[in-house]
Amino acid sequence: MLADKVSGNLAGIWLLVAEHLRLGTWDLLCGWTGRGAECVEPRLALQLVHEAAVCTTGIRSERTLHNRAGFELSNGLPFVATDTSIHELLDSHTVAESQRLQVALGKLRRASGHFAGKLLAIDPHRVRSYSKRRMRERVEKDGQKPQKRAQTFWVLDTETHQPVCFTSATASRSVSVATPEILDLATEILQPARGQTLVVADCEHFSAELIQDTHQRTGLNMLVPIPNHRAAQRRFRAISPDSFTPRWAGLATTKGPYEMKPHQGSSPRAWQYVQRIGERPEDWRFKGFLSTTDGDEVQALTDAFPQRWHVEEFFNSQQALGWQRAGTMNLNIRYGQMTLALLAQAAIHQLRTRLGEPYSKWDANHLAKDLFFALEGDVRVTEDTIIVTYYNAPNVQQLRQHYEHLPGKLDASGINPEVPWLYNYKLDFRFR
Repeated sequence: MLADKVSGNLAGIWLLVAEHLRLGTWDLLCGWTGRGAECVEPRLALQLVHEAAVCTTGIRSERTLHNRAGFELSNGLPFVATDTSIHELLDSHTVAESQRLQVALGKLRRASGHFAGKLLAIDPHRVRSYSKRRMRERVEKDGQKPQKRAQTFWVLDTETHQPVCFTSATASRSVSVATPEILDLATEILQPARGQTLVVADCEHFSAELIQDTHQRTGLNMLVPIPNHRAAQRRFRAISPDSFTPRWAGLATTKGPYEMKPHQGSSPRAWQYVQRIGERPEDWRFKGFLSTTDGDEVQALTDAFPQRWHVEEFFNSQQALGWQRAGTMNLNIRYGQMTLALLAQAAIHQLRTRLGEPYSKWDANHLAKDLFFALEGDVRVTEDTIIVTYYNAPNVQQLRQHYEHLPGKLDASGINPEVPWLYNYKLDFRFR
């Protein structure tokens, strides 16, 4: 295939090959598969990464991407792998191996400045499962029928809006059991100093077990809403009005120690932050939060906690990469597929950063449709370099700045410009 010029409308995927070289994707895939560059397994894994990037499922032999601008060639293969090959690849790797891949990727991203590591949001993300297994059904919204749901639990850096790591589980696993595991992964990746990182959560995380677990983590503090039950509202209204400090019109706050029910013989230490909204007593509304540290409640409630909603924005814009549905509850397969999609997201983030607007604001589906599927071009070999030529590309000056004469740019950054899964050819781009 390299000996022939390949032409089509999926040439945009080759931009990610350049980002894989910058990110170190190939070394990560070889480490996860336990195979060297001469073997097929890392190339099959790279196909899964690119499948996620173009936001489509079931890309297999004789289907939608067969012979489209060398999609298979970008993976270092002369064919599109079959369902059976992909199933065997994913099923042969354990959950622990996928978690180690997440940690390795996270450390590379931390070193590249993808994470600030000061404010994290944790959130359960439940997606519909099409598994035929018997499993717990959940109701996500009032009025909906119970459905089979696959559970995932995510950590997001709220300052950079980038995912740090995730865990997955059966539908029966509780938040209080899953959260310590994902905090372990985040701590291993970010390695925060004492008290450096604040974790903002939602009401599902309100438990003595999690508060006690957080106290044992020197680098993390947690802020979690107190469920808005009647008992909590009565307790807030019983607080003396003089205890509240007016901050600005319509907002007053107070804080104090909070005693939780003992967990395993000890009562976890915590502080209660309460905000009062409204000027007149008959208009007062209260909202409570629990914190593992005695900090500035105004900064925590008005600045830190509202940023938790970036995790919902992330799901809305990026879940099409492979996190919006679950076709199986085989956790080895599920973990592997989702983790490889995390590699795709990391490479796409680097691409967005270089291209700027409007690409940086496009969601995953938009980017796949109007960049990866829209760029028309051809792929050929000239001496020791694979040349990808784009015709009538949008925002061409921005593309030229970052991708034309790519080997020299990579050399200047201390990156080997040779593509190890493509016979160590170099890669360059032309724009016409």
